Amino acid sequence: MSRREQDALSRTALGVFRLNGQFLAVSEKLAEPAGLTAAWWQVLGAVLPEPLPVSGIARVMGITRQSVQRIADLLVKEGLAAYEPNPAHRRAKLLAPTEAGRAAVRRIDPGHAELAARLVRELGGQDAFDETVRVLERLIGAMDALEAAAPDGPPAPDGPA
Repeated sequence: MSRREQDALSRTALGVFRLNGQFLAVSEKLAEPAGLTAAWWQVLGAVLPEPLPVSGIARVMGITRQSVQRIADLLVKEGLAAYEPNPAHRRAKLLAPTEAGRAAVRRIDPGHAELAARLVRELGGQDAFDETVRVLERLIGAMDALEAAAPDGPPAPDGPA
């Protein structure tokens, strides 16, 4: 690995870590008036299109199944989600939003839309925002491919250390 490659990897990782922190902070602010946390919103958002098992939510979000299970149980306790039978797997129930959960997410929509519009303007237009999304999705795909090639850890170096 060349110094330039290492620098690019470091800058990318540090940028993503910072961006993650920024998104978490703004998500907490957006979710709070709806009575949600950013994590609750994230899990509810994953099951809005269709109910999913906890393991499926964890895969989509890129976090541990245990973390999702804890949040899912809290959402069910609060009446924002419910467990449903899973026809594909008897023991792995599906998590689905309740009407109260859907209503909570809808309360976030105005602030979410306003933030999206501000980001579009800051980035210089919708095309620039779309390109940003494509680059991030490409990076995610590349990292997924590396992880699939070496599921037990980071990719091995190509040469001697």
